[in-house]
Amino acid sequence: MISEEVENRIARYFFHHYLPTNVMEELESLLLPHFLEDDEPSADEMVKMAINYIDEALTE
Repeated sequence: MISEEVENRIARYFFHHYLPTNVMEELESLLLPHFLEDDEPSADEMVKMAINYIDEALTE
């Protein structure tokens, strides 16, 4: 089993190199407002929201 750090770095590489630009921009627009609020959002909620958006965007 690979370490979480290695897994995160691999995921980050693919996230930034292979997602279409328009999907990245829309994803940032979707998530950014949540991080500008006073209370930091739940990481689990943000990941779920991002995964749902990416799945929908890539199947269109």
